[in-house]
Amino acid sequence: MTAPALATGHIGLNVTVLDRSVDFYVRALGLEQLGSGGEGAQRFAFLGTAGQLQLTLWQQSDGEFSTKTPGLHHLSFQVDSIDKVREVETVLKELQVTFAHDGVVAHGEGSASGGIFFTDPDGIRLEVFAPTGAERAPAPSGAAPTCGFF
Repeated sequence: MTAPALATGHIGLNVTVLDRSVDFYVRALGLEQLGSGGEGAQRFAFLGTAGQLQLTLWQQSDGEFSTKTPGLHHLSFQVDSIDKVREVETVLKELQVTFAHDGVVAHGEGSASGGIFFTDPDGIRLEVFAPTGAERAPAPSGAAPTCGFF
């Protein structure tokens, strides 16, 4: 049997406070709210760009994102250029987001790709990167992937 050609559809994240998370992803990453629903403690929102669903947020969690349990390691968003990465970084700094590294970093020594690594309001680890343009940026983890153990 031939494996089907797969592409990621959308990503669903559990969040603690839906409105806070919607505000963060809209302001920080420029996503737009495409829809929402639910009631009480179980609400959801659909976020995307140009009408294309990219992220669903589900208010059904307590606590904070855990790196100690199996599941999501980090969520990565690709942009066209390092300049776009820096634009996102500027907005994130205004939002007083916690960064894993200082500024744009390369994915590894000698890598052209690189970006920024940070957390959302629930501590979910995120990345915004560009495939080229980070040649002169530091690689904080040497030859190991920068997006690995942060």
